[in-house]
Amino acid sequence: MDLASLVGVIAGVGLVLASILMNSGLDLFINIPSAMIVCGGTLAATFIAFPINEVMKVMGLFLRVFMVKKSDQYQLIEVMVDICNVARKGGVLAIESKLKDIDNEFLKKGLEMTVDGKDEATVNSLLKREVKQLQNAHKDGWEIFNQMGAFAPAFGMVGTLIGLIQMLSDLSDVSSVGPKMAIALITTFYGAVIANLFFIPMTVKLKRRSASEGLEMQLILEGLAFIRKGVNPRFMQDVLENYLDTYHGKTEKKGDDKGKKPAKGKK
Repeated sequence: MDLASLVGVIAGVGLVLASILMNSGLDLFINIPSAMIVCGGTLAATFIAFPINEVMKVMGLFLRVFMVKKSDQYQLIEVMVDICNVARKGGVLAIESKLKDIDNEFLKKGLEMTVDGKDEATVNSLLKREVKQLQNAHKDGWEIFNQMGAFAPAFGMVGTLIGLIQMLSDLSDVSSVGPKMAIALITTFYGAVIANLFFIPMTVKLKRRSASEGLEMQLILEGLAFIRKGVNPRFMQDVLENYLDTYHGKTEKKGDDKGKKPAKGKK
């Protein structure tokens, strides 16, 4: 469970409700026709913009925002360094004994193909194709939420325009202008809240998850190349960790651990 996303939604909804209750009742902000225009219009526009099979995946994507698969990228490097040690000492076939302990399916698939004797070009081609497919699937997902974040406020404005037209068509009772104007503005309120509290943040979250998973897969591809070449495990670790540090914008890598490393020449 992604605690940050859950806390964000609860806090956002809670603050909006609290601000409403502190100044008026909830009844003033509940309007079924307004909700129908915003929600129904957003869904209708989404179905027009995207294939139906992609739109039907929205619920799964919604849940994905709140469910996070824990992954320590530095720990992943440690795992690959350990495998590199095994391969260097016992050959590529010795890796097979370590496969059952590997949780990362992408890494396991690459190692299995390596153990099976597939050439480097074939392994890279198959794994890079899988990376591309995953990135495309992620892009399809966040693009849907991104567009829904644009559609919701637009239909909120449509609902407000409908309300204003209805209000201005009958000005015989001046005292009713204020209440009718308030009802007309509710659709704009609905659209703004739904877009900025749900769809737009979800788009950002899914983009970041996609980038993180893409980085992890790239690390694995680099690690597999080092393992096949039988490079020094320490060199492999330094290269991959420096790559990771650069990506995350770190100037020093694990500062506390760095100070604990023995000086060159000491055993």
